[in-house]
Amino acid sequence: MEDICRGSPGRGAPAAAHPERSAARHPWIRTRHQRQNACPANGGQKRFLMPAARCDDMDGVRLNFIRTIAASECIFIIGVAGDSGSGKTTFTRALREIFGNRLVSSITMDDYHTLDRAARAREGITPLHPAANDTGLLERHLADLKAGRSIEKPVYNHDTGTLEGPVTFSPTKIIIVEGLHPLSTPALRSHLDVMLFVDPVDDVKHAWKIRRDVGERGYRREDVMAEIKAREPDYEAYVAPQKQYADAILRVAPSAYDPEGVRDLYAATLIQEQFDHTIKNITLPLDLFAMTSLSQRDFSIAFRAETLYGRRMGAVTFDGELAYEAVRRLETAVEEQTGVAPIRIFEGKEYVTATEAVSLILAWRIINRRIFVEQTGPGCRR
Repeated sequence: MEDICRGSPGRGAPAAAHPERSAARHPWIRTRHQRQNACPANGGQKRFLMPAARCDDMDGVRLNFIRTIAASECIFIIGVAGDSGSGKTTFTRALREIFGNRLVSSITMDDYHTLDRAARAREGITPLHPAANDTGLLERHLADLKAGRSIEKPVYNHDTGTLEGPVTFSPTKIIIVEGLHPLSTPALRSHLDVMLFVDPVDDVKHAWKIRRDVGERGYRREDVMAEIKAREPDYEAYVAPQKQYADAILRVAPSAYDPEGVRDLYAATLIQEQFDHTIKNITLPLDLFAMTSLSQRDFSIAFRAETLYGRRMGAVTFDGELAYEAVRRLETAVEEQTGVAPIRIFEGKEYVTATEAVSLILAWRIINRRIFVEQTGPGCRR
């Protein structure tokens, strides 16, 4: 017997053009009519049913799909490449919020440095150089994690600049591998189900790196500036070429509405080619009424076609700030099309920035891919 969970009120667009057919193909999806009428009214307000989920688990997230992933043999690995301080963690935050720490874990490639900070300084080598990183060990570790085996992972301590560990790392069902080189070798790429590259323009990247390394890691500003200058040749030689392998590239530039960065706004562009495998009837709506009637701040959305590395790709750019009610429709779409509810990543905010909106769209694309894997079985790389 299915457990009934009283989640958030029914809101948003239908899951698909043919919801009954969609529900038949994806058992974690139900039509809005089925969900709204499955639970008794509470104060006159109908509530969602999330099928086959317990009301007291997953920290309030009600999801048959979550339970399906938890029971699956597939270890789904996402590789996120980019320079230090480029915002890699920022763009995967929405995915972590949706699925939670029980299903999502992260590995940073900094832990696979072969030289500590003092040794790199003595030898005149940057962390971006392949010789300063044990990619072979990471290749073996990803193979083990894909097979469901725990690993003994090294640790790099940013506070002291020293190598520590190892520590035991056991695989969760979704693993995010972030760092300078996760897409750099064929063996690494063979273990990744989704490959991303985060590519802020230099002015943004340098400002973010200074903010993080000085404010969070305690480095001296002059040391960070010197490192930025010294690492540029290695970035171009060893990190930037990974863009050619990415399923999606996230480009960040100064906002037209905040060019000096006073309000911490940026223009965020998601550049992607169509995935080899996708669920055709899953859509991501935008609430034009909320955008045009409720917003009191500047924003823009633009699309253009680009050709990168011989691939025809589409680029959608968000800039400025969108009213939360407009972005709420994006959250609702993810709820209705996967069964995850409630999703309230930006609840309590009057406006949502472009980078936040793009992070949610990126999470939707990754979920889309993960749904395909569960639907077809062989889609998860081994």
